[in-house]
Amino acid sequence: MRRWVAIPAVLAAGPALADWTAMTGAENAAALTGRVLVHQAARQEFLASGGTLYDAGRPSWGRWEVRGDAYCSQWPPAEDRASYAMEREDGTGALRFVGESGEATEGRYAE
Repeated sequence: MRRWVAIPAVLAAGPALADWTAMTGAENAAALTGRVLVHQAARQEFLASGGTLYDAGRPSWGRWEVRGDAYCSQWPPAEDRASYAMEREDGTGALRFVGESGEATEGRYAE
């Protein structure tokens, strides 16, 4: 019986329990404008002009903006914009983009 009690306690204390805080539109703009984020194997630069360069070994230019509290991006040739809620991980500076389906992508500032 002790094993069944100890296992949930270990799982609950694991590092997967990050504290993420939702960001406002103003926080999104301040966090991204003029900055470069590193995602898994890619870099993304957010220009103040609204241009964004995503490079995962091959550069791709798109547009970005903040609408309400959402980060929105548009990548030619598509005309539609994708919108994401943004969150920051408390204490680490990591940013997370959460799509309408709930899928999330994390990034950290380039050094």
